Amino acid sequence: MTDFLKKEGKFTYAEAGEGRALIVLHGLMGALSNFDETFNYFSKKGYKVLIPELPLYSLPLLKTNVKNLASFLHDFIEHKELKDVVLLGNSLGGHIGLYYTKHYSQDVAALVLTGSSGLYEKAMGDSFPKRGNYEYITEKTQAVFYDPAIATKELVDDVFEIVNDRSSVIRTLSIAKSAIRHNMAKDLPNMQQPTCLIWGKQDTVTPPEVAEDFHKLLPDSDLFWIDKCGHAAMMETPEEFNTILEGWLSKRNI
Repeated sequence: MTDFLKKEGKFTYAEAGEGRALIVLHGLMGALSNFDETFNYFSKKGYKVLIPELPLYSLPLLKTNVKNLASFLHDFIEHKELKDVVLLGNSLGGHIGLYYTKHYSQDVAALVLTGSSGLYEKAMGDSFPKRGNYEYITEKTQAVFYDPAIATKELVDDVFEIVNDRSSVIRTLSIAKSAIRHNMAKDLPNMQQPTCLIWGKQDTVTPPEVAEDFHKLLPDSDLFWIDKCGHAAMMETPEEFNTILEGWLSKRNI
């Protein structure tokens, strides 16, 4: 994906393809590369796929929250002069997409949520990462997936680096608290955009009941399950994820 990276002012992002904009929003500890397969697939299927690098660890501490990350997304969409976008978000990225849709619904043609926060989530399982304990970080990172082998050493090293940087840890906590404050339950019934929910049946961070609650609260949603899959379907089962999403976009004529 590095071949597709661009830097313009405060924005660093990957972009490929032509057509309707499909904006991918990564999670709290998610790299742009987590979406490699989705990026490559849909950029060849008639979509302009964009993955902005969200400023999770570079905003001033008091502005490190869901609201300001959604404002950053708005600035990015305006910068790129995009209309009628599809927002695809995993984990925190889904939450940012939902908050953005609440405030800028005219910009959003459709939503795709996979393992999204916004209703309920467990950050890194049931406890905050212990700094300096590599084995613990490895276990917690592996627990995000159904298949622990998805948690490569490179991925564990990235998470380990984040939780051992004081500034990053403080911002991670700030975002986590912000996510709890910005619960979307009351807002979802007002969101008329078609929404595709793709969920791992073995997601332990945003368990299956979270997907069911999203499905009940969103007026126009379709829910798809992927078996033997955890919190990040686009990483763990990319082919099935892409097939489901392509079929849904085609059926909905998006």
